[in-house]
Amino acid sequence: MTKADLVVKIAEKANITKANAERALNAFLETVEATLVKDGKLTLTGFGTFIVEERKARTGRNPRTGAKIKIPATKVVKFRPGKLLKDAVK
Repeated sequence: MTKADLVVKIAEKANITKANAERALNAFLETVEATLVKDGKLTLTGFGTFIVEERKARTGRNPRTGAKIKIPATKVVKFRPGKLLKDAVK
């Protein structure tokens, strides 16, 4: 599913226009991003938790040449589904 498909589904379920659904989705995504940047964690009860975690620097290997390369430390966003979402997917 693409963002455009999601906008259509939101508009149908909420009985609003596609333009309003897109504004709502964009506002949600911007809020999630801002919260993760500021706090590093966002919990949506029943749905799941988004967490920013630090990935340590490590040594990797170039698959083409086999040469060792250094992969720098970075922050990654991880998602842990909540119970309601897990049960719905089963």
